[in-house]
Order: sequence, then C-alpha cells, then structure tokens
Amino acid sequence: MTDRLYLYDTTLRDGQQTQGVQFSTPEKLKIAAALDALGLDYIEGGWPGANPTDSAFFEAAETTRATMTAFGMTKRAGRSAENDDVLAAVLNAGTRAVCLVGKSHEYHVEAALGISREENLGNIRASIAHCVAEGREALFDAEHFFDGFASDPGYARACLEAALEGGARWVVLCDTNGGTLPARIGDVVAALIADGIPGDRLGIHTHDDTGTAVAGSLAAVDAGARQIQGTLNGLGERCGNANLVSLLPTLLLKLPYAGRLETGVTREALQGLTRISRMLDDVLNRVPMKQLPYVGSSAFAHKAGLHASAVIKAPDLYEHIDPGAVGNARIVPMSNQAGRSNLKRRLAEAGIEVAEDDPRLPRILERVKEREDEGYAYDTAQASFELLAREELGLMPEFFEVKRYRVSVERRKNKRNRMVSLSEAVVVVKVDGEKKLSVSESMDETGSDRGPVNALSKALAKDLGRYQEMIEDMQLVDFKVRITEGGTEAVTRVIIDSADGQGRRWSTVGVSANIVDASFSALIDAVNWKLCRDVADAPSRAAVPA
Repeated sequence: MTDRLYLYDTTLRDGQQTQGVQFSTPEKLKIAAALDALGLDYIEGGWPGANPTDSAFFEAAETTRATMTAFGMTKRAGRSAENDDVLAAVLNAGTRAVCLVGKSHEYHVEAALGISREENLGNIRASIAHCVAEGREALFDAEHFFDGFASDPGYARACLEAALEGGARWVVLCDTNGGTLPARIGDVVAALIADGIPGDRLGIHTHDDTGTAVAGSLAAVDAGARQIQGTLNGLGERCGNANLVSLLPTLLLKLPYAGRLETGVTREALQGLTRISRMLDDVLNRVPMKQLPYVGSSAFAHKAGLHASAVIKAPDLYEHIDPGAVGNARIVPMSNQAGRSNLKRRLAEAGIEVAEDDPRLPRILERVKEREDEGYAYDTAQASFELLAREELGLMPEFFEVKRYRVSVERRKNKRNRMVSLSEAVVVVKVDGEKKLSVSESMDETGSDRGPVNALSKALAKDLGRYQEMIEDMQLVDFKVRITEGGTEAVTRVIIDSADGQGRRWSTVGVSANIVDASFSALIDAVNWKLCRDVADAPSRAAVPA
C-alpha cells in the first residue's frame, strides 16, 4: 500500500522573501518551468497585486502538470469576502488554487488584528468559502500554528475547523517562527489526526531557524500529514524554509519513505535535481553551496585516502546513495591526506593511465604535500593538481611562457570631479618563439573599475597566438581569497573558478605573499588547463609510459 504525498513549492513567494533575493518575471517563469518539469504538485507563484512582477508572472505563467497557486490573506475585518479588494486581486490571478494565510494564535488575533477570536474564525470560514464558490481549490496556511497550539490548543484547532468548514482542500500547519522542534511537530500532528482532522487534509510548512526544517517536515509526514511545503535550496525568510532539494531524494530514495509514499516526482525526474538546484543559484548569481546535501559538489567527495580506496571497490561503503540518482557525481580530490588510490583515480579521470608501481606516483604525492604545507589547497583546485601531476609525469606542454607582467592602480578625478580608480595590466608572453605584449584596463561598460585581477585576466587572454581562439569562451566565474597566516608572514591563497562554453567548470589555486601574484598564478593555471583539454595535438590524453 502506498500513500499519496503532495509537494508544494513556495520558492517564488516565500523564497523571494530571502534577504537579497528579488526575482524578475522572466526568472520566475524559468524557475516555474523547472519545478513543473520536476513533477511538483503545487507551485505558489507569489501574491497577486503585491507588486508588478508577481502580477505579470501570473499573466504569463503556464504549467503542464503542477497546480499554479496564488497566495493571499483572509479577508479583512469589517467587510465581506466579496467586497475585499485584496482578496479579489488574488482571485483575479486566475489560478486553479488559492492559498490564504490567516491567524491561528489567539495572541496574534487580539494583539495584531485587534479583533475577537470569533470574528477571526468567521473571516477564515467566509474567505475560504468565497474562493471555493469561485471554483478554486482552497488552501489555508495557519500562521503561527504551533505557537498557538501551545498557548490554546482548542482555539488553534478551531481555526483549522473553520477553514475545513469553508471547503478548504488543505489546512497547512505553519511553524512561522521556526522554533518548533521535530518531535513536537510530530506529536501535534498526531494529536490533531487522533482528534478527527484527516491526515490527507493536513500540510506542513516549516522554517529553518533551528536547523531542523527538513526533519520537522519529515516528522509531520511520519505522523500522518500528506502535504509538504518548501523551497528550492532552502530559500526563505531569515534562515529559510524546508529545503525541497533535501526532502525530495529523502522521500524517494530513503527508507521508510521510498516505496511507501507516492509523489508526483519520479526517480527519472530526480536525476535532474542537481541541475535545477544549480540553475537557481545561477539565476541568483551566487556560488552553489558545496556542502548542500545530495546536490552539493562536496556531497560525494572522498578526501581521505582510506575512504577513496574503499569507495573504488564498493561505492556503498561510503556513499548512502548513488550520486547519479540526483544528477550528481563522485569526486576524489587530492590533498595531503591522499593515498595512491586517490591519486590513480584522479589521474584516470583526467585521462592519464599509470602503472601501479610507477615510481613517479610517490613523487606526485610528495609534491602535493609539500605545496599544501606552503598554503596550496588541491582538494578544491582539481585543475591545478592535474597540471602539477602532468609536470611530474612529463605530460605538460609549454603552450606559452610568461616573461613578465606589471599591474598599476591609479586614483584620479573623473569628469564629475569624483575620485575613481583605474587598474591597468601589462603582460608579456612568449608563444612559438614570439614575444607578445598585451595591455588591458579593467574598466567596464559602466565606467567602473573591476580591479587589478580583472585587468590581468583580460591582458593574459588578449593574445596567445595560435591558441587564442581556444580561450575565447573562457570566463572567470568566482574568485576567493584567504589569508593562511597572520601578521607580517601572511600568505595569500587565491582560488579561481573558471568556465567555458562547453559547460565545463574548473578550479585553480595560486599562493603568494602578494595577492596579485597569487591571483596571476591561478589565472595561468586556468588557461593552461583549458588548453590541455582543447589542443588536439597536445599529449594530454596519452597513456604514460612506465
């Protein structure tokens, strides 16, 4: 026997309340299309009338499977549901479902709304009934439910009953402040079901203020609730909402849920989860969180030599699921903890085959350990590790040689008599025996200085002779700086993430007491790695002779 569990996404509404997040209408349409393809049951698109973006979204949004849902609030006191313009705006969005939020904590009813408990119950009942009369599926979000239940369980329950009496398909228990722990959530849901409220009409909406939003949602499901509300990547106000990217694979792949609960998301669709998670980060112009469960780039990374050796023999020794089930991949990074198993596997992934007893393997490991003592970090800079290994194995072509470089930063007044900076870089390289001098400024199209590293990057990539066309699609997508020692002996580590038009993304590292020098070292590695991959006549994929 399987129970149907319904999945409700509120990324476009509650997720948009994340500090620093503001979706455009095209971005909301792109995210909604991905959610619909994934197989979610409900997509909450926003609050119609609250802003032009949400209103435009509902005019353009189309789904093939998911029920598009408009969000609003129960009618205001002193007017009928039929004559409340805020409620009318929600209905005018034309969605198949409407989710209305209302108070379920008597303290909020009396202190925030300033009305009686009975009037609040009437507002809930009338608002839901009006939506149902207009032919909409109605949901009621019981705001501050768990706090209200702790204060007056009878009244909190009465709010749910009023919504059900009005015809609500779902009544959703909201842990609005995010402070209720999973065990308490499970107990409350179980008590409500025992008291006659059907579990297949109950939903759960948790926030992550205690770091337990996912666990709280699962506790509600364990107790019998059959709808979960959440967001992609855990977006949401304050600490965020329950992360659907963690919940979905847990529900589909892990016991006791797999096989017992049916959802609209299939295992085949789940294989696109990593791509969707990173697409959202791309929309938000932020770096994906490496430690994100299931989809993070470190979720299946095995750094310790013992782990890497074991996972090669039997992946399930150190992996709780197959990474491919969520569209992710296993990574065996190099570090000063690495052993031969890590090294051989990492070289094989780069297309380099070496014999088990090759005497150069220990030398590569020794160089990694020596350089990490100097401040390098190869577990997060796999491309730089590969170049180091190629040098030791005699497989690193010299595409170009940097003869010298210079960077200058000038402060001067512009036409508006304001002090502005201008960074300029000069790079001299030697390609095929010919010296080439390139000069670049870091000024962008708006007239803003993008800094000395940007100027260096542009100058280095300006003229590499016959290799120039191969690096035209390169772009620097992230730049991270860390000071590894303090005081006058400080050492700077720079990690650069690069990408190209073929969808590849790679990381390189540079270390120096000078931040510009460390950055330039990482930039040179980034270009060399790209050329190793793209130059057809380079011995980059040849087997290494014993």
